Amino acid sequence: MKITAVIMAGGRGERFWPRSRNSFPKQFLSLTSDGETMIQKTVGRLESLVSLEDTFIVTNANYADLVREQLPEIPEENILLEPAARNTAPCIGLAASVIRKRYGDAVMLVLPSDHLIKFNQMFIDTLRSAIGAAEEGCNLVTIGITPTYPETGYGYIQFSADETAYPGIYGVQRFVEKPNIELAKEYCNSGEYLWNSGMFVWKASSIDKKLRKHLPDMAEGLDRIYDSVQTDAFESTVSSVFPKFRSESIDFGVMEKASDVFTIPGNFGWDDVGSWLALERINKTNEFGNMVQGDVISVNTKNTIVCGNKKLIATVGIEDLIVVDTDDALLICSKDSTQDVKKVIENLKICNRNEFV
Repeated sequence: MKITAVIMAGGRGERFWPRSRNSFPKQFLSLTSDGETMIQKTVGRLESLVSLEDTFIVTNANYADLVREQLPEIPEENILLEPAARNTAPCIGLAASVIRKRYGDAVMLVLPSDHLIKFNQMFIDTLRSAIGAAEEGCNLVTIGITPTYPETGYGYIQFSADETAYPGIYGVQRFVEKPNIELAKEYCNSGEYLWNSGMFVWKASSIDKKLRKHLPDMAEGLDRIYDSVQTDAFESTVSSVFPKFRSESIDFGVMEKASDVFTIPGNFGWDDVGSWLALERINKTNEFGNMVQGDVISVNTKNTIVCGNKKLIATVGIEDLIVVDTDDALLICSKDSTQDVKKVIENLKICNRNEFV
């Protein structure tokens, strides 16, 4: 069966403010020393498994030019534009409708555009195993990540102890929301939970059936989109129908309710690059534990992330901080408050300072 990739690239990356903005979000940034952007890395790591002709990018209409600029090899008809932000269920439904109409049916690898993978061959091997299970029946397969510490910023997947008929793949017992630190420690120590990575593998026909069952109102709109695929009415139909969808995550709308849901534990060096803290995980730190980019002089500075821009930055006597400089904004943040960076954006909106958002 044909293998397709659906890269979800409509997010705003608010915890990466001030580098990530509405006009240039995280997935289009380069956060590693090789200069490749996040979305370029995501597409590139799949090249041994999925052809570019079968790779689809689903993104906000405002980011169309960024996708074309950074991924010029992706066919124009494979860039699917969302006229409004409606979370992952409508995003995936749109892609499934296009793939079903174009191919009849195909396996979909559904992946966020802003993750990093350290061990690519292990990742590809995991996807191949997931594909084998996804090709059977109406199975939905999610890639879980074996937790290495009690993270409170991720959702978790509780899985059954017994392997299924598919080697290395387990039944899902339940999905749980982001826990507090006490629960996260319990989950991590139990060996029964995985981090929810937001990566999925299924046939287009399988997710279509699950959407019809669990989100029937959305399915009606997706039928109209399906009928318009490969016609002159496609763009106008999406523009008319898509904004009317309720904002819904695929986890809450389908995965938590569906049967035939499986997970495969991943151990391939995954990082969702969810906040500025990720930079010291994915880049080298110096002997003082500092991760430094740009023109920086550090004196008595420890365990600090400094991302300079054009001006010289000097740090003296600080520890466990994040400093990020851009042309028009400067972020200074304690490491234990990185999840609150998005609150800066909330305040900017309240103050009508949208030029900084």
